[in-house]
Amino acid sequence: MDLELRKSLPSERKARQTALIAAVGKLGREKFAPRAAKYDREASFPFENYDDLRDHGLLGLCVPEKFGGLGADFETYCLVSAEMGRWCGATALTFNMHASSALWTGPLSDDLQVSDSERAELEQRRTLHFRRMTQGGAIYAQPFSEGSAAAAGKAPFGTLAAKVEGGWLINGKKIFASLSGAADYYGTLCTEDKPERSMRDTLYIAVPAKSQGLTVTGEWDPLGMRGTVSRTLVLKDVFVPDQEQLMPRGLYFRAAMSWPHMFLTLAPTYMGIAQAAYDFTVQYLRGEVEGQPPVKRRMYPTKQIATAEMYIKLQQTRALFERTVAEAKVNPSKAERLNCYAAQYTIMENANELCRLAIRTCGGQSMLKSLPLERLYRDSRCGALMLPWTAELCLDRLGRETLYENGETDD
Repeated sequence: MDLELRKSLPSERKARQTALIAAVGKLGREKFAPRAAKYDREASFPFENYDDLRDHGLLGLCVPEKFGGLGADFETYCLVSAEMGRWCGATALTFNMHASSALWTGPLSDDLQVSDSERAELEQRRTLHFRRMTQGGAIYAQPFSEGSAAAAGKAPFGTLAAKVEGGWLINGKKIFASLSGAADYYGTLCTEDKPERSMRDTLYIAVPAKSQGLTVTGEWDPLGMRGTVSRTLVLKDVFVPDQEQLMPRGLYFRAAMSWPHMFLTLAPTYMGIAQAAYDFTVQYLRGEVEGQPPVKRRMYPTKQIATAEMYIKLQQTRALFERTVAEAKVNPSKAERLNCYAAQYTIMENANELCRLAIRTCGGQSMLKSLPLERLYRDSRCGALMLPWTAELCLDRLGRETLYENGETDD
């Protein structure tokens, strides 16, 4: 299916996007949506959905074509991810960690100015990892949070990697580590262990799931996004060979400074959830929800007005989303960077607001777990809390950067 899908994609970029969105939409309707309630109820990982993604070659979505992938760029990934989130938020959110591993080391890294030796090293390293994704069907996670300022980009990561013969010895802990126990490799952000440490010393290393000293611990019983299974990873003297570096030393920091949109990739999931809340409301008021009596409620003016309000808010949100992902690039302008923060904030907040309006409009039955709205509401509330760009951090950055130019102070 991987090869057939690639062959079916015309050279025109828009047509490629349309074909990929359609492929994920078909999987979502037929496979992901019917399973979503089970994963939420059990707080279990969507292994079956990943089997489907693997079978359809979509684990290589963001792997460049020369490495055997589908070659999706940043914008295409975001649009495809939003479609996936429309059918199963937990699948889309975890898939983001896997796809971002390929985005960061693929098209985003290609945009950076690097030396010839760094380019050669990057090519060597990503060839290994991309082959695992496309030929071996491997799943990559991206543990980020540590419960400190590091995940917000304010301090070096507390997880440390000491250079030893043949590789690295890693010690630390990652919390809210999505795909815990499900990933084959954990793309771990850590700091090189040396006397003077800074964010410039960040390393990005794939830790094999079977590594000695790596353990998954803790319970997982959250409000929403239960199928992400984001338990805690503990790394105790974990030896990782040199070849497992995903980027050469120093390249992650340069990417984070030059390609800020790389941290927007959580937002498409919630754009999809917002769309799902609207879709359900229309189906419910039209009496078209599968398994429910065909009772129409669309004739009431209050329902019509509420649906109109939802449509307007959805289109406002989607317009900002699509504009922002379309203008993403290396070294964006100040306005483009501010749009990125604004899009993140708007999507995360409006997704939950649309779910709230949907529940109010559809009425008491929407509280039942037999219908998806209460799950969408819980999942949507989690978006504003997610690092590195929580809703609060977006407001903080927007407020500061709109009023101050780089380097300005009030002294």
